[in-house]
Amino acid sequence: MTTRDVDRTPARGSSHHGEIVVRANIAGTVLFVATAVFAAAVFTTAAQWVGASTAMGLFAVGVFAFLWGFWNAIQRSRAEDVSVTQLFLLFGPATPPPVRRMMLGLLGVQIATAFATTFWRLDGPDGTPGSSLAVGLLVPMFGLGLNGLWAAYHAEFGPRRDDATTTDHDVRQDGGTSAVPMGKNERHGRDSD
Repeated sequence: MTTRDVDRTPARGSSHHGEIVVRANIAGTVLFVATAVFAAAVFTTAAQWVGASTAMGLFAVGVFAFLWGFWNAIQRSRAEDVSVTQLFLLFGPATPPPVRRMMLGLLGVQIATAFATTFWRLDGPDGTPGSSLAVGLLVPMFGLGLNGLWAAYHAEFGPRRDDATTTDHDVRQDGGTSAVPMGKNERHGRDSD
């Protein structure tokens, strides 16, 4: 068996694992909303630390999930037609509508909460411009990352269309092209006859 024969497409997770990603998104969103609203309402230094720490933690998890999902989507794209909008925004038939509504709804809540709490307290406790609540604007990366992670393992992408044989043409002696495919790389790796 050669390395070309090995299937490097990641195994798709079970529906149970898909539910874990959705539940993690729900839990993270609830945690963010609770700590961000608490920090904006109370607006003490301790409350701001809790809100900012939560936001940074969710952002870090989101970046990790984004990269993990993107890496696995690249592996799947060798055999399947994967688009960025299907991967991170869950558009198209690849994602079931209930999952799409839930995940995009949670992303919307994250965005709305981040902007609402940031603009609620534009100035710091001492009156200087800016507050630590602006860190919440990084949290939607959590939702995007989990969208990508879910889609990379659970979305049903269509088969990849290989258009290489329809676009490559032989160049004729007179400078024109023929509609006959060249068959590039057909003999790649074999000795010449």
